[in-house]
Amino acid sequence: MKNVTDSFVSLGHWPSAGSFGFNTDILATNPINLSIVLGLLIFFGKGVLSDLLDNRKERILNTIRNSEELRGGAIEQLEKARARLRKVEMEADQFRVNGYSEIEREKLNLINSTYKILEQLENYKNETIHFEQQRAINQVRQRVFQQALQGALGTLNSSLNNELHLRTISANIGLFGVMKEITD
Repeated sequence: MKNVTDSFVSLGHWPSAGSFGFNTDILATNPINLSIVLGLLIFFGKGVLSDLLDNRKERILNTIRNSEELRGGAIEQLEKARARLRKVEMEADQFRVNGYSEIEREKLNLINSTYKILEQLENYKNETIHFEQQRAINQVRQRVFQQALQGALGTLNSSLNNELHLRTISANIGLFGVMKEITD
């Protein structure tokens, strides 16, 4: 880099050949050179720069339009999703209410059927107790009757003799005869 700078500096020491030469005074030549370069850039680069800026502006506007369209579509989808969510929430609430109602109905049905079963069991129990009581009473009656009959037979056998026995048989035969005449 130093060699390049030295070569330009050495050009400044060349003797000027008339009116043409290099001016090595940077402060005097720089604004002139810059204004020439800028003038040329503005004159020739104006169309290119304008086209570049217009293209950039058009791309930015297209991007903004696309973003707005996407935003609008997203808002529309969001509203549809919210509507579906509200609908699903309403259906869920309805299912929940119906579920609770169904549970309450099933609970009442179960309580009622259990009450009926318990009532039937109570009736069966009472019937069984009554039946067993009647059976026990009948068994006691039969035993009492058998014991009374055995006691009466024992008393009769011990107190009957042949003559009393024959008279009883005759009286009974007579009763049967009378009964037969009444029925004929």
